[in-house]
Amino acid sequence: MASHACELLKAMANEWRLMVLCQLSEGEKTVSELQATLGLSQSALSQHLAVLRREKIVRARKHAQSVSYSLSGDEATKVMQTLHEVFCEAANSRG
Repeated sequence: MASHACELLKAMANEWRLMVLCQLSEGEKTVSELQATLGLSQSALSQHLAVLRREKIVRARKHAQSVSYSLSGDEATKVMQTLHEVFCEAANSRG
């Protein structure tokens, strides 16, 4: 169990991957939507998504000519909710 938690946290321990996960915590997004919001190159975004897919943190859904991503399970969702509460909501309440 501890090793699984370590692998999850290692995969999330990158500023860009956290930004991707933050976007996906709001709901499914296409690669184009993520790229536009984050301002990452397609190759950089693809590398980050590959890490998150490999660790089963996100899942991909292909449709027509695009791919959409979403959080794959409760673990990542709960971690992102906690991070949002601790960092985002606290920062907003400080003004």
